[in-house]
Amino acid sequence: MDEPHVAPLNARVRVWRGGGRFVPWVDPDGGGTGARVLVLMEAPGPATVAAGDLSFSSEHNPDPTARIFRALREESGLVRGDYLRWNVMPWALLGADGRHRPPRVDDLAEAEPALRELVGALPELRVVVTFGAPALTGMMRLLTVEQPPRLLPVLGVPHPSLRNGHRRAETRQRILVALRTAAAATRA
Repeated sequence: MDEPHVAPLNARVRVWRGGGRFVPWVDPDGGGTGARVLVLMEAPGPATVAAGDLSFSSEHNPDPTARIFRALREESGLVRGDYLRWNVMPWALLGADGRHRPPRVDDLAEAEPALRELVGALPELRVVVTFGAPALTGMMRLLTVEQPPRLLPVLGVPHPSLRNGHRRAETRQRILVALRTAAAATRA
């Protein structure tokens, strides 16, 4: 977790964990600070949270979303070391009932400084692929609420979760095209 390419990012994770928030570690198998593609999901999911202090934001997490993403990432040709997987909400969100909930506008506003720090720590970043409406909204807020740190292409695709099963073929195709486009941007 403190390999040179992820140590500065995981130092931020330690700060974001302040106040008792759960934030997973940055996956050392990814691109870390050298990432050219940012894969932005919504928030740490139940399986990640269940892994506790040893959890990572990773395509190897034990849940269907991670498995679907990993298969499509591999098919797309996007190299593991070229991207960083993260969440627009770095910390887990739980409703009053204790269950995982999606980010709201106020949550995205609260998390925006963390996203700004993350993007600022990725000097090689060329493209962002957002998964789901909250991730896209959070990234667009970052680029439009104030002067962006730099202008980045953003590809918005549906979240790869099973809840998008009603349009599974279209969701799969959109994710695959976006990841292929991002992979091509790493070679440009």
